[in-house]
Amino acid sequence: MDRREFLKLSGMAAGGLSSFDPRAALAAGGDQLVKGDLKLRITPVSLDIGPGKTIKTVGYDGSAPGPVLRFSEGKPVTVDVFNETDVPETVHWHGQLIPSAVDGSVEEGTPAVPAGGHRRYRFTPNPVGTRWYHTHSMAHADLTRAGFSGQFGFAIVEPARHSGDYDQEICIALHHWEPSLGTQGPADNGWEIMYRSATFNGKMLGAGEPVRVQQGQRVLFRLLNASATDEVRLALPGHQFRVTAMDGNPVPRPQTVEMLYLDIGERIDAIVEMKNPGVWIFGAVNEEERKMGMGVVVEYAGKSGDPQWQQPANPGRGPWDYAMFSNDRRAPEPDHRFEMLIRKIPGNKKDFNHWTINGKSFPDVEKLRLEKGKRYRIFFNNDSGDIHPLHLHRHTFEITEVADKPMSGLRKDVVSVGRRSTAAIDFVANNPGLTLFHCHMQLHMDFGFMQLLEYMG
Repeated sequence: MDRREFLKLSGMAAGGLSSFDPRAALAAGGDQLVKGDLKLRITPVSLDIGPGKTIKTVGYDGSAPGPVLRFSEGKPVTVDVFNETDVPETVHWHGQLIPSAVDGSVEEGTPAVPAGGHRRYRFTPNPVGTRWYHTHSMAHADLTRAGFSGQFGFAIVEPARHSGDYDQEICIALHHWEPSLGTQGPADNGWEIMYRSATFNGKMLGAGEPVRVQQGQRVLFRLLNASATDEVRLALPGHQFRVTAMDGNPVPRPQTVEMLYLDIGERIDAIVEMKNPGVWIFGAVNEEERKMGMGVVVEYAGKSGDPQWQQPANPGRGPWDYAMFSNDRRAPEPDHRFEMLIRKIPGNKKDFNHWTINGKSFPDVEKLRLEKGKRYRIFFNNDSGDIHPLHLHRHTFEITEVADKPMSGLRKDVVSVGRRSTAAIDFVANNPGLTLFHCHMQLHMDFGFMQLLEYMG
């Protein structure tokens, strides 16, 4: 989208949403303005991800990812969800501050959409930023369901006025496909997931249309890791990313970096200045993931030839340092503090691993009882060899500590906690009702890594 056109159209919000050019986002389902009423269909999908590769899955409105939904902050919407599959389903509005009854988690009390049935939900989208929607079902041993399926898409809550500091917007959802069970790691480890293919917006690297740019443009990339189980590191050789928001929320200290890290469920808004003409690969730092298809070609106007890749000098191994985007001062002391000790019960090469919080697995974990208006701190002690993307529903939290390093100001809804490491988050109990906390890694959530919080209005 041309910046001047964007600025002109962004003033046309009286009807509900600012207008936009649907070419601005490359998600397979296209863009959809939501002006009050939305029909969303959960349907079987036959997805051609690359030459000779067709994925049979379930998605939204016949595509995977689903349409990019654009809401206006504070404008109520009605969502009619039609489930055209033979199993009950859910749609979780990840990152939105909405009531438990419509959040999309049966654990919180949201009704499932019955097989072949319909549910109507009403809510007011907020806050502004890059949110997303996805199934919140369990997969267990069925690797065609839940996060392994194509049920995911962007849900962007638009502000009344845009800053206009970019020329083109590109939404990219990352996903791994063709999962299978395998064993790896220590001798006592359980079954893990391995993949044979991966996509940006439902297409393998080189199979879809390139991202077409012009020299001098500022391109806003909205990036989403919609994988069921794997974190991803990304690079665009010859270019740098100006990270402006995480999980839809502006970062206190925007930073320019050469590589991006997205754990499962995380989103990043990053602006890239297009000042290195050529044909490039924007993709996974991990070579095996790129070979599986995790990437897209970025092509400058007037340039041709084979797309180029250059490996970053320091690709990293664990989650990146959230502190560089945060304030370096300590957060205010909370009214109350909870501690969560995270441990694994090994599957010993013959079962899935199971997970405990303070020695218990969901649903046997007691609810955390809160008081409305109080500020709470949850301290995570990850006593396992796995990275955990931890998600709190219906609230935005502040990361206040990572690996003994205090910080403040960085607001998110997923925090990636490294192996044998610690972290802490603060949030205010300002959205009463049942609230789900869980690891967003599908196998961890399915096998015990969840807990409910509750407080009344």
